[in-house]
Amino acid sequence: MTGPRFEVVEEPKDLGFGTIVGGVNEQRLLNRDGTFNPRREGLPFLSSLSLYHYFLTLTWPRFFAVVVGAYVVANGAFAVAYLACGSGALIGTVPTAMGNEFWRAFFFSVETLATIGYGNVTPNGMPAHLVMTAESLAGLLFFAMATGILFARFSRPTAVLRFSERAVVTPYRNVAAFMFRVANARSNQLVELEAKVLFSRIEGSARRYDELRLERSRVTFFPLSWTVVHPIDESSPLHGVTHDELTAKDAEFMILITGIDETFSQTVHARSSYKPAEIAFGHRFVSVYNPVDAAGIVSIDVRRLSDTEPAGGDMAHTGAWQHTGHFAGYAPPRR
Repeated sequence: MTGPRFEVVEEPKDLGFGTIVGGVNEQRLLNRDGTFNPRREGLPFLSSLSLYHYFLTLTWPRFFAVVVGAYVVANGAFAVAYLACGSGALIGTVPTAMGNEFWRAFFFSVETLATIGYGNVTPNGMPAHLVMTAESLAGLLFFAMATGILFARFSRPTAVLRFSERAVVTPYRNVAAFMFRVANARSNQLVELEAKVLFSRIEGSARRYDELRLERSRVTFFPLSWTVVHPIDESSPLHGVTHDELTAKDAEFMILITGIDETFSQTVHARSSYKPAEIAFGHRFVSVYNPVDAAGIVSIDVRRLSDTEPAGGDMAHTGAWQHTGHFAGYAPPRR
């Protein structure tokens, strides 16, 4: 008597985009800078709004533009409030010395909001003093929040990795291989890096995802650069696929790299992706290593991170590469 037999069903792979997305998409799922193109719509504005997250993730130019803009708008609003209190709400320096009454009220607001208080202009009457009291409280809150967010932006660990502008498919150890390079764009040190390469394409009416097996998915130290390699053997989902098929299937290679920032001892992430037009077939990366200097120090030139050259040599013996861009296995020529 034999026991019951169970059929093993492969679990559908999904990266969080769903299997339907991309059927008619016109843009990549993941941009080169790591941002996502898919959007969530229909959420209530207030429930989805997170000002803290928004200010933390803004670029530095936009962050300073928002702070300066809010500062000017706030002072303009309080200037209008002082003018609404009447012509005698502010006394001291005559309005003509500052252009007109609005600019006198505006610069008085600047002095009050920043707690400068030169004393050349002072509020007069209860309404003006009430506005001044509200502005003083608003100034304390504004600068406290601005200082806190500024500190959080400086103290938040982030990874800035430079990915090669294109990937290559090139001969590698008797087979072909999909490769790209990455280097740390900052002077900080990253350790315990792990890479995942996810192959996405449309098959039929759904989108399929596969995680590509890497020759080396982890590196302990990252002082120079890292060439991430996926051997295209018979077990690879890329085996037997042509460049035209990748384009027709809207293929995309999405990369996720995680590591530990040595300074903060916290995990950081970096993302990027490659589309078929960004993959050079029959090319290989040029060396980024500089000649060893007199002190015996090894160094690389990050400016050559994306430089490639024709593979040449044995590549010419694999006709499928030159004519169809085929991912067929690579075999060296017979001697």
